[in-house]
Amino acid sequence: MDSDTPEDILGMIAPDFRFSIVFGTGGGEARDFAGGREAMEGYLAQREKSVLTHHVLSSATVGADEHVLGQARRGEAFESTFVAVARIDADGKVAALMIGRSPLLDIAA
Repeated sequence: MDSDTPEDILGMIAPDFRFSIVFGTGGGEARDFAGGREAMEGYLAQREKSVLTHHVLSSATVGADEHVLGQARRGEAFESTFVAVARIDADGKVAALMIGRSPLLDIAA
């Protein structure tokens, strides 16, 4: 995701993949990007490339679910805190993905 070719992640998703990314922008505003593979392709096409870096603060795996708490940064500056959970299928592909993000909570602060 943090590269010039974030679409490379499409090889990691299952055929029946579904997702929701609740993208808070502050001031009570948010956008929910959701759907399947085609919607993910649209999400990837609209996002900035090679601008933000994602830093994992903690992670855990529980059964088929991978949980992550992290920060997105623009250079060294805090951009947002995010949580993500991916459900991994029997083939090791991401079957479902839920991400929430907010610029109003700097969890490392």
